[in-house]
Amino acid sequence: MTIKKRWAAITVTACLLTTTLFGCGSGGNKGSDTTDNSSTEQEQTNEVQTTLPGGDVSLKLWSAPNDEALIKDLTDAFIEKYKNEANITITYEPMVEGDCKDSLLGDITNAPDVFAFPDDQIMAFVAAGVLEPIENEEAVKSANIETSVEAATIDGKLYAYPMTADNGYFLYYNKKYITDEEVKTLDGILDAAARNGKKFLMDWSSGWYMYSFFGNTGMDMYLNDDGVTNYCNWNRTDGDINGIDVAEAMINIAKNPGFLNAGDDEFEAGVKDGSIIAGVSGVWLETSIEEAWGDDYGAVKLPTYTCAGKQIQMSSYAGYKYLGVNSYSDNREWAEKLADWLTNEDSQKERFVQRGLGPSNINASDSSEVKASPAINAIIEQSQYAKLQRIGGNYWYPMERFGEIMASGNPDNKNLQEVMDDLVKKITALIGN
Repeated sequence: MTIKKRWAAITVTACLLTTTLFGCGSGGNKGSDTTDNSSTEQEQTNEVQTTLPGGDVSLKLWSAPNDEALIKDLTDAFIEKYKNEANITITYEPMVEGDCKDSLLGDITNAPDVFAFPDDQIMAFVAAGVLEPIENEEAVKSANIETSVEAATIDGKLYAYPMTADNGYFLYYNKKYITDEEVKTLDGILDAAARNGKKFLMDWSSGWYMYSFFGNTGMDMYLNDDGVTNYCNWNRTDGDINGIDVAEAMINIAKNPGFLNAGDDEFEAGVKDGSIIAGVSGVWLETSIEEAWGDDYGAVKLPTYTCAGKQIQMSSYAGYKYLGVNSYSDNREWAEKLADWLTNEDSQKERFVQRGLGPSNINASDSSEVKASPAINAIIEQSQYAKLQRIGGNYWYPMERFGEIMASGNPDNKNLQEVMDDLVKKITALIGN
């Protein structure tokens, strides 16, 4: 997501505890919570039953900026449950999950005890010694879907607690303007947008989204075994689809009057003011889009797009989000217990109710409320065309520059083979070059 604000830290303490406990609280937009008061004692938990240090326990937690209300509900309940074992203070600080690695490793002395992050950051945290294998590995493995466990497993050891299984993207569309047939192809979507004086939106400043044009072309891009540099052959000149073919296809898309290159903030605003009728994003926008479009709200897998005279299914990066426990925490045992609590079955159900985020927990993901979500179903449908994001750092900036050229229609009329050669050279360069 594009949110970059740093909100003031909110400290949740036992003395501020409300009487509303997690599991019986705030309804949210997905329907009322299905748990009752007894679920606080009966929740599915993966925690190791051990005697923990008593006295004063202070924990710092980093989670997404728009998690504020959810985190307060869940941590209030945690403090209440263990109030007879320790005097627990939990300080919540908003942190954009995608920024977690750079922020944490850049200032390790100010690092949190527990932190939320996407799966592509796990190798860096393990290499830095910030993450170590979790204590209750087998219980967590059995409670969560296999792919979410695999994405956080290195050399057979699980290093973090799975929290969500929906960190990918798909297509939102307004059924009032786009038919079931048109939504299958990007050509159809763009035609519908242009015909109605509206826009289809996609963020071409992000290599995360732009991967969708390359993933099903037969060309490759992946992280090398050194864990740092990339392999990429998106500039190839042989094969059914070449790098130039993709570049030409993107330029043709950008020239369509129904296309808009912009990010999530513009998507949300355009949905509300009626200027945007389709776009590519993730589950975090479902609530606002559903509110704006009502019965006309639709969500499906990504469409096909025209490339070299063929219809190519757009691909995506699939991903998961986790809670990690800082191995340098002064209260590591309590940090482990908190991370387990915030990712157990009941907490993942509440995360869906309040935030619309798809659970990694097997039981939570099997609930009728989750199955009724168009966005979650779209993620599942798109997953067959998705792969885990494993990319070296030199991928992002070159793709941003490439996206700018494509979105502007190659205004300098650059030789496209040279554009693709330069892109691959930068993506595959040694770090620092």
